[in-house]
Amino acid sequence: MNPKKAIYPGSFDPLTFGHLDMIERSLHVFDELTILVACNPIKKPMFTLQERVGIIKKHFQDDKRIHVESFDGLLVTYMKANSYQICIRGLRVLSDFEYEFQMAITNKQLYSSFDVFFLLCDIRFANLSSTLVKEIIRFNGDVSIYVPKSVLELIEKKKEISHEF
Repeated sequence: MNPKKAIYPGSFDPLTFGHLDMIERSLHVFDELTILVACNPIKKPMFTLQERVGIIKKHFQDDKRIHVESFDGLLVTYMKANSYQICIRGLRVLSDFEYEFQMAITNKQLYSSFDVFFLLCDIRFANLSSTLVKEIIRFNGDVSIYVPKSVLELIEKKKEISHEF
């Protein structure tokens, strides 16, 4: 029997409790999960691609079911090249569904084996996004209720080095 494996793509900038919840709950359904960290040139990241990959790898270093990789390009190109068919997408609010549904249809047209597994977020994280966390950081707000302690420590270091945040 082949293990059920899936991909959970995103920018993870920064990694939040919402992301962690999605990852942990995905592992109730799938045997293996690859967290695919996106290089999105449109977004201005707080952390470099290498830093984001490192943060996630460190957080899940003891879990052999989780693999962490990065990519630059179309998700379906990566999925085809690595024999993945299932993509995890989290839904917080109705607007997420509209966007994700459009993306799912497009990805299916580009890769006929593509399938998406929509997972509703825990209600505690329905308002949470990395963009919101970065906005709070920019105005010196407390994000400790949104990110793990290890990420919070890296944010503080980043703020000391760069006065952008």
